[in-house]
Amino acid sequence: MSLSALAISYFFHLLATIIWIGGLALLVLVVWPAARRAFDSDDPRLAAFLAALRKRFEPLANLSLVVLIVTGMFQTSGDPNYGGLLVFDNDWSRIILLKHIAMLGMVGAGLILQFGITPAVERLALLRSGGRQDPAAEARLARRERQLYALSLGLGVLVLAFTAAATAL
Repeated sequence: MSLSALAISYFFHLLATIIWIGGLALLVLVVWPAARRAFDSDDPRLAAFLAALRKRFEPLANLSLVVLIVTGMFQTSGDPNYGGLLVFDNDWSRIILLKHIAMLGMVGAGLILQFGITPAVERLALLRSGGRQDPAAEARLARRERQLYALSLGLGVLVLAFTAAATAL
């Protein structure tokens, strides 16, 4: 594998990591707390603001995931520590396994958010616009959404920690 191809792969891998994990950090640590302070929980502008954020972030996160998978496979196959698919005969391969388990957790949380929570939030927004509200359901979904984003961020930090450990070997 050429050095320039590997460098390009690392660049896009790091860029995708920054977008995905950095975006999660921004949402969980900055945007959510600021939005909750700026708007009342029953303010429709809060729901509209969060929906706009979701609409912008989800495609970026999905694209980042694809880039991470493609570049990660390219990098792994060229690593001298890589012994083959499902071969865990050294510390590096075991750390990479843990990294991939954490990534799968992030993907799982993202799938629940995109295909479970987001559609439910959108349905409740439609009900609210029609004059029918369910504040308890809205609060439950908002809490679950924040928990899943926080879980994703925590798993993302673990991914970075496992990457650092594997790189140090």
